Amino acid sequence: MASTQDEKPLGSHMSSGKSAVAAQPSRWNTPEFYFYYVVFVFMVPYMFYVAHGVSKETNPHYVEYEHLLEDGWIFDRKVDNSDAQYASFRDNVPKLIPLAFVFVAINRWLSHAQETAAQRLLRLAALSLIILFGLHGTSALKILVIVTLSYSIAKVTGASYWNPILTWTFNLGILFLNEWQNGYEFGAISPGLGWLDEYGGALRRWHILFKFVMLRLISFNMDYYWQAQKPRSEYKKNDDDLMSLTDRDRIDIPCKPEDYNYVAFLAYILYTPLYLSGPILSFNDFISQMYVRSANISRRFVMLYAIRFVAVLLTMEIMLHYIYVVAISKTKAWAGDTPLELSMIGYFNLTIIWMKLLLPWRFFRLWALADGVWTEENMVRCMSNNFSAQRFWKSWHRTFNRWLIRYVYVPLGGSKYFAYNMWIVFTFVALWHDIELRLIAWGWLICLFLLPEIIASYLFSYKKYGNKPYYRFVCGLGAVANILMMMIANLVGFCVGLDGMRDMLVNIFGTTDGLFFLLSVGATLFVGVQVMFELRESEKRRGDKRYLM
Repeated sequence: MASTQDEKPLGSHMSSGKSAVAAQPSRWNTPEFYFYYVVFVFMVPYMFYVAHGVSKETNPHYVEYEHLLEDGWIFDRKVDNSDAQYASFRDNVPKLIPLAFVFVAINRWLSHAQETAAQRLLRLAALSLIILFGLHGTSALKILVIVTLSYSIAKVTGASYWNPILTWTFNLGILFLNEWQNGYEFGAISPGLGWLDEYGGALRRWHILFKFVMLRLISFNMDYYWQAQKPRSEYKKNDDDLMSLTDRDRIDIPCKPEDYNYVAFLAYILYTPLYLSGPILSFNDFISQMYVRSANISRRFVMLYAIRFVAVLLTMEIMLHYIYVVAISKTKAWAGDTPLELSMIGYFNLTIIWMKLLLPWRFFRLWALADGVWTEENMVRCMSNNFSAQRFWKSWHRTFNRWLIRYVYVPLGGSKYFAYNMWIVFTFVALWHDIELRLIAWGWLICLFLLPEIIASYLFSYKKYGNKPYYRFVCGLGAVANILMMMIANLVGFCVGLDGMRDMLVNIFGTTDGLFFLLSVGATLFVGVQVMFELRESEKRRGDKRYLM
């Protein structure tokens, strides 16, 4: 297994190539972009209008999905709370907010100026264990057995190559067994233990959330493995100069050997703000922040981040009260709908997926920030502001992407074997999400749809053709194809499945109206892509790090 030095983001070698070239002059005040503004002013409200139209009570399909709607709170409208994943977060927000306040308040009350990193870790481990039993009841015992076995693998094998082999074998096996055994009922182990199943805690299905724990288990074991091969003393950074550590240093430079102990392990694995769904933090980074708090955190930043979270939450509520596309897709209530209506059902489904993931991740990140632990943002760019498949995956679930780079992509050979190991990476991502055929199909579709961008970027690079006046427009056509392929892959994986996607494609490609609609969509997306190109140039001109996303 390779170390993580000199690692590069997944797909970074296939970027546009403009990062090494000066930013282009602004096009915002040109006749071309004035035309684009007119298109935006008309098309964006019209898209919402169409999606709202298929959600009206007067729509003939309304009776097919009405049973999935609930009473809402905005102007007596129904709310589409039919997505089980988001509903579990939305319904529990009133409980999570006071829990977060209590957790942060207790930590601040118990902390003191002379507290060592070891004392803070002990406090976090104890508090997280108490909350773990509250969340999962007696199932917390199962979790402790599994994580302790994983910890033992690291400690017994150390720097041996058996460490990564057994770590990955054990954790992948647990991923399958958890699903297969549905969380291991005590009664199935022994009838005399059946009474323990009655105390399942607030979240009985602990094994669904264990996927994030698995990532942290692998992180601890691999960080310990790399530390055993090349200890901290062999790095140039001095332990007395911890304040100079960059965010990259916190991940790459291992902790001291004594930091890889069971208390620190439990504090990291079970850290309550990040336990349920992340964002994902490496063990090295977490322990480094126990010694020296990240300079990225300030009271002003946390307050502004909280305001942003509330704004997105309200936006999501408005969408769920006025656009019922999730319920429509669940019941496949689209027979006879026009290609435009079908595409808006698909598009707003993807938008809601983006927001339903953004909101929990922002909530738990906000909780960690308030507690003094820095994590990266998971969704750094809006779903509707992406034209590159590779950069899309760098900005969607970013901390998971970085985890994949460090613990899967680089050990498999990194960019040298990108065209090959991406299949392994996305197969793992699909299985990690859920062991279902549609998700494996989604993972392989992503790989398949990455190939045209890889090939086109190589043959039609900015270095060769960037000075040509037509280059931006040809890239725009390629970006339109990219967006359509990304939409198809994600609709298959997370919305309508293979059958639903087939129905949509038949309606679009099987009729004259559908083909005309496809041309119209392509033209609209082309306008959007040109605006995205200019947004990237603006980011580049002001030195925004998101330009690289």
